[in-house]
Amino acid sequence: MAPPPSMPAASDRAGPGRDAGDSSSLRLRRAPSADAGDLAGDSSVGLRENGEPQPPTNPPPQEQQQQHEMLYYRASAPAHRRVKESPLSSDAIFRQSHAGLLNLCIVVLIAVNSRLIIENLMKYGLLIRAGFWFSARSLGDWPLLMCCLTLPVFPLVALMAEKLITRKLIGEHVVILLHIIITTSAIVYPVVVTLKCDSAVLSGFVLMFLASIMWMKLVSYAHTNYDIRVLSKSTEKGAAYGNYVDPENMKDPTFKSLVYFMLAPTLCYQPTYPQTTCIRKGWVTQQLIKCVVFTGLMGFIIEQYINPIVKNSKHPLKGNFLNAIERVLKLSVPTLYVWLCMFYCFFHLWLVSCFSSTVP
Repeated sequence: MAPPPSMPAASDRAGPGRDAGDSSSLRLRRAPSADAGDLAGDSSVGLRENGEPQPPTNPPPQEQQQQHEMLYYRASAPAHRRVKESPLSSDAIFRQSHAGLLNLCIVVLIAVNSRLIIENLMKYGLLIRAGFWFSARSLGDWPLLMCCLTLPVFPLVALMAEKLITRKLIGEHVVILLHIIITTSAIVYPVVVTLKCDSAVLSGFVLMFLASIMWMKLVSYAHTNYDIRVLSKSTEKGAAYGNYVDPENMKDPTFKSLVYFMLAPTLCYQPTYPQTTCIRKGWVTQQLIKCVVFTGLMGFIIEQYINPIVKNSKHPLKGNFLNAIERVLKLSVPTLYVWLCMFYCFFHLWLVSCFSSTVP
């Protein structure tokens, strides 16, 4: 935009054939404080031949700013000064802020889900029970409970095998055979108990979930200890590995390291883990409270939304095909929320948070 014309130039454009009204319409309006008395008292103000005051050639900075604002907000001031693309075009969509669309999506999600919540409460009422986390059948699965309580025996046997090989009471092939037997028994024993006992699905799932974790931990425990023994023997013979060998992770297995490995949310065994000098107890307590809250939310969604839909649905092969599709789509929303809560509780609140509370 071209700079605003000076006041003399604007007044000079008024030709002799124009009257005073036309001449004043082309000039920029002056600030209200700059009246004739102020102009008369200013030494830089001169007089025209007809006796009228002549405006100063160099107006004060405040007056120049006022004149610039008056010119900028006039109707003739151009509003479009550069070429711009549409915010939704393919070239500019990733350079624009879409906070408005995101807020609109959040409002739509809240409105839709609020309608589903109100519809469910009007149709079924409040179905939550005081003991919805546990059932009488789950608490009555004593064989599975005893099997779960006896699972720590396998890590203790693996530790005893490592102690025997450390003291050179057994050979390398014997300890490998013992680890194969231990790891196989740790996964076969829960399977046999689950198949032999008529247990609830939830109880069997929890047992096999814990048994699978322990099996993978035992496999890593055996492989790591075997590799530590190989590196120790090579180092004694004079082999140099440079920076590949960490002295802190070349220690013999101990009961404390085994217990920490079994409780830590990791499947990779090592004798020592990076830790801070103290545990952030307040932060850990906050994460545990969140875990309990989101676990309760999962149970509420299952009892209040998923169970009624499943009970009121027909067999997909015996009922209408469209009705089966409608039931599946109706289950998709609460199932998605349960999956998100489970993902957040297990992978963030339990695994990442508990392990990162001791990592610098």
